[in-house]
Amino acid sequence: MQQAFRPRRRFLGLFPAALALLGAAAPAAHAAEADAFPSRPLRFIVPFPSGSGTDTTARMFAKKIGELTGQGVAVENKPGGNGFIGVQTALNAPADGYTVFIGSNSTLSTNAATFRKLPYNPLTDFAPITLLSRGPCVIIVPAGSPYRTLSELLDDARKRPGALNYGTGSISYTLYSEWLNELARIKTTAVPYKGAGDAINGVMAANVDFAVVDATGAIELARGGKVRALAYTAPQRSPLLPDVPSIVEAGLPDFLAYNWVAAAVSAKTPPAVVKRLQDLFTQAGNAADVREYYSRQSTRLILSSPAEMRQYQKDEIQRWKRLAAVAKIPLQ
Repeated sequence: MQQAFRPRRRFLGLFPAALALLGAAAPAAHAAEADAFPSRPLRFIVPFPSGSGTDTTARMFAKKIGELTGQGVAVENKPGGNGFIGVQTALNAPADGYTVFIGSNSTLSTNAATFRKLPYNPLTDFAPITLLSRGPCVIIVPAGSPYRTLSELLDDARKRPGALNYGTGSISYTLYSEWLNELARIKTTAVPYKGAGDAINGVMAANVDFAVVDATGAIELARGGKVRALAYTAPQRSPLLPDVPSIVEAGLPDFLAYNWVAAAVSAKTPPAVVKRLQDLFTQAGNAADVREYYSRQSTRLILSSPAEMRQYQKDEIQRWKRLAAVAKIPLQ
């Protein structure tokens, strides 16, 4: 009977060695996969409509990475649902690096601070690639608005609590606007839109009294007289809007509202592929024409490491949680 079990014992003895060989082969396979990446077109998922600052950044990097790799890079806009539609589109795709999420502070930080039950976790469901850019906001009103300065807007809002409304394209803009309410000791009412571009259109059509929006999407409209910019939410004026006061000059020095854009993939993506994507974004960002483009924008190019991006996310989430509590913003 003992001899009958010997072949089975010999097989079981070989099993751990076979597993070890398979385990050793896996990193090599992933490395080879990363070396060949990308071997087909990629797609960038943007959780906002076209025309937003996030969309503009996505298209800039898509064009350059396409040139670097010889592969097409399609930008797909998936707006709505506080960015959830875009997030789920990215996370439901195969975790092979060919679907990249180009998100913003709203989807990658502020949602985690303002939703009671978030259908995803920005810190564990995504693997960070890099922070791409960061830029201030502008406070805009319709071109025909009676408000010509931020002080006039705030003074009227104090006299008529709840009478004025603001357009908001995401939870981040809601948070910024409520932060403005808190700092200025005013009460205004939110009018939600699917994205920053739609909120700007709401201001242009005079359907809302004001909006705090990404400067990138509003500068040309302000320069063309289609909206009126009351303040630029940075310590200094923008050279692109030299006639618009900085937020310090406008009398609210603590209201330093910034938007940022970052790239991430599913956390299940092989680390070697994530590293390859980071290298591609870095190469694209260091290209002379991309740097020259950003030198003419209100947005600053960043290009962080994945670890730096993850720490920045954590810091932002904690900051917005504190702010939401101070401003008494109800969790959604």
